[in-house]
Order: sequence, then structure tokens, then C-alpha cells
Amino acid sequence: MMNDLQMLKRWRLILGKESESTLERFGGGGALTDEEMLMDSALSQIYGSSGGESGIQGGRGSSSPRLTKWLGDLRTLFDPMEIKVIQNDAIERKGLKQLLFEPEMLDGLEPDISTASLLMMLKDQIPSKAKDNARAYIAKIVEDINRRLAEDIRRSVASAVNKREHSPIPSAAALDYRLTVRRNLKNYNRELGRILPEKFYFFERSSRLSSSRQVILDIDQSGSMGESAIYSSVMGCILASMSSLKTHVVAFDTAVTDLTELCSDPVELLYGIQLGGGTDIERSVAYCAELVGEPDKTTMFLVTDLYEGGNRQGLLRRLGELKESGVNVIVLLAISDSGKPCFDNTLAEKVSELDIPCFACPPERLPELLELALKKRSLKGFAQQSKK
Repeated sequence: MMNDLQMLKRWRLILGKESESTLERFGGGGALTDEEMLMDSALSQIYGSSGGESGIQGGRGSSSPRLTKWLGDLRTLFDPMEIKVIQNDAIERKGLKQLLFEPEMLDGLEPDISTASLLMMLKDQIPSKAKDNARAYIAKIVEDINRRLAEDIRRSVASAVNKREHSPIPSAAALDYRLTVRRNLKNYNRELGRILPEKFYFFERSSRLSSSRQVILDIDQSGSMGESAIYSSVMGCILASMSSLKTHVVAFDTAVTDLTELCSDPVELLYGIQLGGGTDIERSVAYCAELVGEPDKTTMFLVTDLYEGGNRQGLLRRLGELKESGVNVIVLLAISDSGKPCFDNTLAEKVSELDIPCFACPPERLPELLELALKKRSLKGFAQQSKK
């Protein structure tokens, strides 16, 4: 438990040097240690009234040694979660977007998806000296998402696609033990104490199913969808690496960009996203409809908050046509773990009336969602759990 003096010292660090005279009335808390003085200095750069004479500031001049020291102090004194909060506050409270363009700032930043979204939004303004560092930072985000999700996504897709049908071609590696036992229980031999199967059942080989299923990711790249755009783009690259799927990745604002050819390089694909434009969802859905091969083998994820700047009725009509043709259409209002999403509730209700699932999904549940979607299972229960 924290005693009164420790609590007062904590309040001194939170409120800054200006609070010393007030806190002295309650006992002060004692002089700050050397480490606490460093913490106080680092925090005052962001939360102090003026940032102090040595405060970190944006600008177009050469890189400042003070910035490197500030980053070093953060990494030494605070844990990763606290560092993320302070970094974000530095950007928001002090107007320090320019600091993101300093190479040593990018090198020192902890991987954070909201910071990556900001970088993507401002990437055309990044000076040449920081471009490589910006790409390296985006690569950190891609690596983190892959580490968390790639294996589970591949496993879920394999479960949904490679084991959906059975093959007459014998292969011990592809033997479906459960189905074989279940179908041959009637052939149990009591004398031998074992089942004597009449027929063996094998999972269909993925090579025979290669590209028989189609997944289309249609991604809203308006500024409010930054986090969702990153997660869905990386997911698209993971899916595109699987031969059992034919994957398309499309991004849109008021124009439509097909990014499928960039799926082999997630960082390059993310750099193809232009966050911050307007929104014409109807146009993008029209484009994606042209990509559909076999509707009943196609799953389309429309990743958007549904703030349509184009033809709302046209959008509903096109979504309805895709659904009626047999395409499994799913609207993801957000792929995010940062709180309740903001979206056009009226349009979301109308989309739901078309029997098209419409909900937000935390990134860690994407593998489960993919498996259910590819198996064409009901998503009602999944959507309800995702709202909690």
C-alpha cells in the first residue's frame, strides 16, 4: 500500500512543479529523488504549462539531441503502456506531429497502431530523411499483427476450407478419423475388439480446392478508419499467401484502388492506403461485384463505418444484389480494440435488414470470424459477443 508521503509525491509528479507550494500544506512528500527528477522533467515536456526552456518542440530544423534524451528518459523510467500514453499525449497536446518525421523519434517509438495510422495519414509529408524510418515503424506494426494473428488465421482458414469436403483419393495424412470411426461403428468386431471399416473417408486435398474459394476485402480508407484499415490490410496479405483462397484487397475513398498485386509486401500495401479522403462506398461495392467469380463460394468483407458520401440507396441496392446472388457479405464497422466504434447507426440498421451481418470485431477474434464466415455459419451469436 502507498503511504501518505508517497501519495503526495505521486501527486507532485502528476501536477508538476507549480503544485509544490500547495502540497506543502499537506506535508509535501519530501524532495524528489534523482530518478523522480528525471521523471518530472520528462513529464513536464508534455504536461507542463509551457514545456520549459528545454521542452521538446516541433520544427523543420535539424534533429535535436534533447529529443533523443527525452526518448531515452521515457524508455528508462516508464513501462511500455505508460510510454504509449505519453507519446500519444505529446502528439495531441503539443502539436508535435512534426516530431514523427524525425528519424530518432520514429526509432524510439513503441509500436502503436494509432501512431501508425497517423504516420499513414501524413506519409506524403514525411521528409526524405525519415522515410526509411517511417517504413521501418510500419514494418514493426505488421510484424506485431502477424505474430498475434497469422498462425490462427491460417489454421482457421485451413479448418474451414481444406476439410469441408471429402476425397475418394486415399492418403493416410488426409484420413478423417472421426468420420471414418462414426460411419463404421456398425462394423465393430467383438472377438477382435476393434472396428473393421468398410470404407475410409479422407479430407479433400487443398491442391484440389486451390482458389476454389474467394475472399474480397473492401476497405474504407477515410481518416476515421485508420486502425481498421491496418488490421484488414495485414489480414488480406495473410489470406493472399494461402493457395486455398483467391483473395482481393480493395481500398476506397471517393475513388477505388485495387491493392491485390501488393499483397506479397504488407508494408508496401499499407503505403498504398491513402487515409483521410472522402467516402463513396457504393462505387467500391460496384467494383467488387465485378470481381466475384462464383457467388456461392465468395465471402466479401466490407470494412467501413458506413458514413456514405455517395449514393446511400444505391449502396443498399448493390449490397442486396450481392446477397441475393449468393455472396456471403459481412460488414465490419470496425476492427479495433480501442473502445466502442463510431458509425452510421441508421444505415447499419438498413444493411442488417438485408440479412447482412453488421458489427465491429476486435482483432483477436478475426480468426474465429473467418472460420465461421467461410463455413457460412450464422454470425448472430458472434456479433452479440463482439458488442460486449
